[in-house]
Amino acid sequence: MSGPEPLRSDIGRRVAARREQLGLSREEVALRSGSAPGYIQYLEEQAATPGMGFLLRLADALETTAVALAGGTTDLPPGIGHAALHPELVELTPAQCWTLLGTHGVGRVAVTTHEGPAILPVNYLVAQGEVAFRTSSGSLPARAAGAEVAFEVDHIDDAFSRGWSVLLVGDARTVTEPGAVRELAERAYTTPWAGDGRDLWVAVTPHRVSGRRVDVRHGDDAPLPEV
Repeated sequence: MSGPEPLRSDIGRRVAARREQLGLSREEVALRSGSAPGYIQYLEEQAATPGMGFLLRLADALETTAVALAGGTTDLPPGIGHAALHPELVELTPAQCWTLLGTHGVGRVAVTTHEGPAILPVNYLVAQGEVAFRTSSGSLPARAAGAEVAFEVDHIDDAFSRGWSVLLVGDARTVTEPGAVRELAERAYTTPWAGDGRDLWVAVTPHRVSGRRVDVRHGDDAPLPEV
């Protein structure tokens, strides 16, 4: 019989999540932060409390801030930092837009209601040139069906004051054919974050796809890697 799992600190969980997001190994993070791989493992898996000096070096290694690792920005909206010194607004091609959309994520659908326009977050997936999301009958996102709607996805990188946004405009419809519904359910990465009871699929067929990205140049006018 195995013993209880060790207690993990919130900082450790954020360090592990950020490291995995960047695709870095513990060895690489240790090298960047002037530490040892064993301590990075300890920090991620145990209830460790690193000193501020090391936390600053670790934040730099993970391309974020010490405040973010400590959870100080958890409940704040993204984009609270200052603008970069040499930002550049770049128009994205449709191909780049679809690449950034990926296979799934969280986006926002704009619908018209009796009370006026509303913008609502939904879990989405990309399938065969369409964006589909799952909601419940009678909900505000369900009102998108049968109308032309806008669907937006974005990403904000507070550490470098850069980010991107993709906008799709097209016709929305409910998906009712059993085979299509089953295929969407099988392809879904997750159930809706908002909870159960959302089994109505709405698909958006875009006739316009556009996007923009804020690039940041530094040093010898060299652009940072693309988001």
